[in-house]
Amino acid sequence: MVLVAGPEKLLAARAVERISAAMRAKGDIEVTRLDAAAYAKGGLAGATSPSLFGEPGLVVVEALESMNDDFLQDALAYVERPDPECVVVLQHGGGVRGKKLLDTLRKGGVPEYTCPAIKKDAELVDFATGEFERAGRPAQARAVRALVDAIGEDVAEIAAACAQLASDVDGPLDEAAVARYYGTRVNATGFAVADAAIAGRTADAIALVRHAVSTGTDPVPLVAALASKLRTLIKVGAARGRGVTLRELGIQPWQEERARRDLRRWDADSLAEAVQAVARADAEIKGASRAPGFALERAVRTVAELAQPGR
Repeated sequence: MVLVAGPEKLLAARAVERISAAMRAKGDIEVTRLDAAAYAKGGLAGATSPSLFGEPGLVVVEALESMNDDFLQDALAYVERPDPECVVVLQHGGGVRGKKLLDTLRKGGVPEYTCPAIKKDAELVDFATGEFERAGRPAQARAVRALVDAIGEDVAEIAAACAQLASDVDGPLDEAAVARYYGTRVNATGFAVADAAIAGRTADAIALVRHAVSTGTDPVPLVAALASKLRTLIKVGAARGRGVTLRELGIQPWQEERARRDLRRWDADSLAEAVQAVARADAEIKGASRAPGFALERAVRTVAELAQPGR
């Protein structure tokens, strides 16, 4: 028996794939999948019974976090007398449901794959870095940063993007390679500009803005990304020490982590000036100015220069 525990579905799927591959390397196997939430009594015994053709069996039981009582009873009974000719993989996505079964498995020394959630910004970067290393194609740190910014917090999508870049890019895995494949995402472009401006990297922010505008990106989503970044800083800054939850703030853990880091460069006065500059640019871009590109660049420069270096 093998326990695969944790909420990260991609890691859980990979654990099952590894087990399956190890078994298939020794010959054909019979694979059965069960849903612990919709389980019918006796199903585990039937799935683990000897194969008619004498093939080793692999039984993958999913959704233990939602298991019904019938499965819990059958699983506890099976743990006492497991079939030595069959491998049973139990996937538990987290939570307290089935704690008695989990405790029994762990006390019995059952092998366990842990699949922790990958949510924080640093965790996403580490995951992407590991994906490139697994593929034998180490990527530059700035390239990994750009890729995570482009994809967001979808771990499966990050893994797919890493695999595509590792497979398709012949030269170095750098920022230019990431930009070729994922730089057309408007949100990624906008938040890349916002990140550079908030961090006080004036030259980078202006270069990104000019490139985006010259390649046809609408200034509206670019200024919206900058405004969104400032709103997040204000929310996190205002909530410090007040016991406000992320749910109440409406942001993700990785966003809070990055905002706390960025806030070292900002205070209430500079944030207020930045908000005013972005609001003015937003109005100009949406009709009050004949040069929306210039209005956007001016706002980005103002925000970047307001960020206080060395803090």
